[in-house]
Amino acid sequence: MSESSRPVHDDDDDALMAAYARGEAAAFEQLYARHRLALYRFVRRLLGSAHAAQADEVFQDTWLRVVQARARWQPQGASFRTWLFTLAHHRAIDLLRKGGREVALDAHEGEDGEPWQPDAQAAWQHWPAPAASALQGDELAFWRRAGEKLLGCLDELPLAQRSAFLLHHDDGLALAEVAHALEVGFETAKTRLRYAMAKLRACMGAYLAPESPR
Repeated sequence: MSESSRPVHDDDDDALMAAYARGEAAAFEQLYARHRLALYRFVRRLLGSAHAAQADEVFQDTWLRVVQARARWQPQGASFRTWLFTLAHHRAIDLLRKGGREVALDAHEGEDGEPWQPDAQAAWQHWPAPAASALQGDELAFWRRAGEKLLGCLDELPLAQRSAFLLHHDDGLALAEVAHALEVGFETAKTRLRYAMAKLRACMGAYLAPESPR
């Protein structure tokens, strides 16, 4: 078996990337298999419904940049996953700007005053429990509508806040990693996330009220 096709069994992303830089193609295949679904979901939701058709382009170009950077890549205080999402975020912004859209990335965009919070989250308290094994009939339909509405609410967030929310809550990055991926300070990332959560709660509470009991 050639060196380039030998399987890599190390679970560490950094080690896999280092192996790929040495010419071990199997290492890249493992990285791709490990992160492709999460990366595509991030790109698709980051671009939103208006630019869904460009999701494949951004996804593929992100991996192309990984390939191009393999010889000079070195971990610099962030995980491979954080670096990967940073590449995707940059590529998405480039695409939006080339399309003539102004992309505001200021920390305070849409953050005037304290974020509104629904009173005691009244619109949430009677929602059916989302236990997957128990969902049937009306409850299953309810949660499908809730998921569709959440994606719509995400579309309404400023890009900076949507990025922070997706990286933290959808992709599981710690807040410090979110800040690193977005290349902002920790407090800035925390503020963006706080406003994103407040706006999503408001959007969901205002437009997806629970069904009345029968």
